[in-house]
Amino acid sequence: MNEDKVEMLADLIRDSQNIVVFTGAGVSTESGVPDFRSPGGIWDRFDPNEMTFQKFVSSRQSRRKYWELFHVCWKEFQGIEPNQAHRAIAELEKRGKLSAVITQNVEELHQKAGNSAKKVLELHGTIWQVRCLDCQAPYPWEEIFNLLEEGEEINNCSQCGGFLKPATIAFGQQLPVHTLEEAQKRSCSCDLFISIGSSLVVYPAAFLPQMAKESGASLAIVNREPTPFDAIADLVIHARAGESMKTAVELAR
Repeated sequence: MNEDKVEMLADLIRDSQNIVVFTGAGVSTESGVPDFRSPGGIWDRFDPNEMTFQKFVSSRQSRRKYWELFHVCWKEFQGIEPNQAHRAIAELEKRGKLSAVITQNVEELHQKAGNSAKKVLELHGTIWQVRCLDCQAPYPWEEIFNLLEEGEEINNCSQCGGFLKPATIAFGQQLPVHTLEEAQKRSCSCDLFISIGSSLVVYPAAFLPQMAKESGASLAIVNREPTPFDAIADLVIHARAGESMKTAVELAR
């Protein structure tokens, strides 16, 4: 951990009153959330090209593979707890400094750490909900999980006959318009934008730090690897998110 840079982040936090935090997979890997793209990860076991939204709605076999994927995800994600970074972000809300958490993650660790649901904008949805694609009727994920455990087929919606699907955004599926618009609004009105654990290469989400910077906000990036936006950031910390955020928020008191 670069102590000087963490102190600089603490100064930015201390001087800001309207902070947006943007999080990617790197903020949750320290909690044990599997990295889909790492060796041995989910995409070594499932072909992401077979997990598109278009194939889900057009092929019964693809839907079976999709449910098989989420059966694995539910098994691996259960029992995962927030880490120091999640708790530090929740502390920013307690201090009245946080405008929003915009996240690409789907495991709800921000809420579990103490962020209020109204502050968390989930660009890619949540793994812990199942909904009908047509009427949006909710179904308990545990009910679907138990059916998969028993080797049962997942039937269509009992209310309208539409396809049931986990409430995450599949490849090729449109991001939730209202959530994206709200994320853009918050990014353009914040005074500090902190990107944590994101490679900043997945669009349109990756436009958000640039929008914040162009609107006059300071931009801080905390990520173990370089990102395409390092050159325009006011501060870049190449380190683990947990210790860096915990220390910065503590120093910012």
